[in-house]
Amino acid sequence: MALIRKRRLTDQQQRRIEKQHKIRQEEIDTSNDLEGLIVQHYGRQLEVQALSVPEHHPEKPIINEGEPEPFWKPIELGSIWRCHTRTNLELLVTGDRVKWQADPNTGLGIITAIHPRQSLLTRPDRYHKVKPVAANISLIVIVFAPLPEPAPGLIDRYLVACADADISALLVLNKTDLLKENDPILNLVQEYEALGYEVLKTQSTGDLTELAQRLAGETVAFVGQSGVGKSSLINTIVPNAAQKTNIISENSALGQHTTTSTRLIAFGEGASLIDSPGIREFGLWHLNKENVQRGFPEIENRLGYCQFRNCTHKHEKQCALRLAVENGEILSRRLDSFLRLIDEIHEAQQKN
Repeated sequence: MALIRKRRLTDQQQRRIEKQHKIRQEEIDTSNDLEGLIVQHYGRQLEVQALSVPEHHPEKPIINEGEPEPFWKPIELGSIWRCHTRTNLELLVTGDRVKWQADPNTGLGIITAIHPRQSLLTRPDRYHKVKPVAANISLIVIVFAPLPEPAPGLIDRYLVACADADISALLVLNKTDLLKENDPILNLVQEYEALGYEVLKTQSTGDLTELAQRLAGETVAFVGQSGVGKSSLINTIVPNAAQKTNIISENSALGQHTTTSTRLIAFGEGASLIDSPGIREFGLWHLNKENVQRGFPEIENRLGYCQFRNCTHKHEKQCALRLAVENGEILSRRLDSFLRLIDEIHEAQQKN
């Protein structure tokens, strides 16, 4: 038998094929596009919730007697569809509002366009690339608790991310039933309140009426250390969310990661909750110094008043920031957190 070799395409042929594929994509008729909301991400496929229905519904095939019933999925408001995307679209994430088309014969759809985003939450991935997490968020809820022990530096990182994305932040102290008398975490709460941040106190299985009222009409992302009770809070507010929860390891006192993909859950009237995977370290190396400053307003207001223009704020005697710490106008730990983030940015820039 003769060996048939696979013909290698020339560069010109490859370009012609890519051009034809692009033309086919552009020829998609968008006159029947529907409005949709991405509610979950599965690699190359996304789940889209139908926010509108076609003016003229496709007709279900007529089945002759004795023929098997074919698959057919009606296009209904609120129905969820697995969708692919057009190749020319940017990376889509949970919370994106999109244009899409449905195929009732297969139960699948194709996303044809994306609406402009109001906001975009991002974070660096393990490959040092900026990864979008969720779109069109109006409020980020930063959850922390007495156990696992809170990490103020991580909370500061989240606040920087909120400021950079221009998204409001709400600090939630959860598991208040575990608080001890004169618990140090209460001082932490007072410090953030003094800086002007909004703080609520909750119990995962307690009365969450105040929190639920605060979330009304918002598209919310829950972030925080693993094990602080993010999924439990969502389960209480939205009982049918069926989010998985885990018990904190007694040996490590660290939470176990339970959420594996970013998911949008409808809540109340016109509100949504977005539960994202637990993040133990929120890197911000992709930001610049000006971005970081926005997350430390009490420090930003005093920059430029040091004796030396290139002040490092670490050892100079006439440093406006260190003098403010001595006068009790800036928290020492907040300055340390600020400088740590600036150092991380410089180190990352040098590596790149």
